Parts: sequence; structure tokens; C-alpha cells
Amino acid sequence: MKELLDGLPWWVKWVAIPVLAIAVFGGLVGSLLGLLFGLLFKVVIFAALVGGLVFVVKKFTSSSSDSRDTW
Repeated sequence: MKELLDGLPWWVKWVAIPVLAIAVFGGLVGSLLGLLFGLLFKVVIFAALVGGLVFVVKKFTSSSSDSRDTW
């Protein structure tokens, strides 16, 4: 591979080949990053919803048990 690239000008090695790689694999990289960020977003939303649910349930069960004790 090194022999193949030795005779080429610098702009082919450092500009044209990376641009072609981004053009060919850019959609794949973009979709993988989108999938990763989408999954991370869903995990954060799930954790926030579970935390909120636990908070609300504990708040209502503690206040209802307090009101039963006063009767």
C-alpha cells in the first residue's frame, strides 16, 4: 500500500482520499452517531422518568401514611 501512495502528490493523499472516504462512509458514520446519541437520550429520559415516578410515589405514600397515623 505504501508503494502505491508514494508516487502520488501530497494533495491526493491528504485531501482527495479523506474526502472520498467521508463521502463513501459519511452516511454510515452519521447514522451510527445518530443511533448512539438517540439511545443515550432515551436512557437519560428513562432514568428521569423512573426517578420522577419514585419521587412522586414516595411523596404520596409518606403523606398518606402520615395522615393515617393522625386518625
